[in-house]
Amino acid sequence: MQQKISPFLWFNGCAEDAVNFYASVFAEAKIGKTMRASKAGPGPEGSVLTIGFELFGRKFTAFNFPTDFKFTEAVSFVVECKDQAEVDYYWDCLSEGGEPRDCGWIRDRFGVFWQITPTRLIDLMTDADPNVAARAATAMMTMQKIDIAALERAVAAP
Repeated sequence: MQQKISPFLWFNGCAEDAVNFYASVFAEAKIGKTMRASKAGPGPEGSVLTIGFELFGRKFTAFNFPTDFKFTEAVSFVVECKDQAEVDYYWDCLSEGGEPRDCGWIRDRFGVFWQITPTRLIDLMTDADPNVAARAATAMMTMQKIDIAALERAVAAP
């Protein structure tokens, strides 16, 4: 089935660098078609306008044009991680040159926001026992990078 809706990310002149970075971080990423400016513009002839790319089979478009627009936390991408090794990997890669935030959030070096989220956190925070969910939420609120073992200790505490 064709993906009818996809993110279109406006980078301030660094789209090509961003796409190459994401392709190096995410396994099986694909870089697609690149659209370049013509003599008519916009921008210098031959400069990158858009680059298509895929992360885990999801299509994105990176737009490359200088602007004052900035990414905000209002839109972020959740990376679901099966274990602590995956959390550590994505956290380390995406936070390099970026800004780690609380509760598993990162602003990467290009300004894009990511949530590095272990599936175990979601399981605990949606537990049928409201005490388990509350202890997991309380523990998460003290973390930047999510620590699954610390979450498990927190929910096991009486």
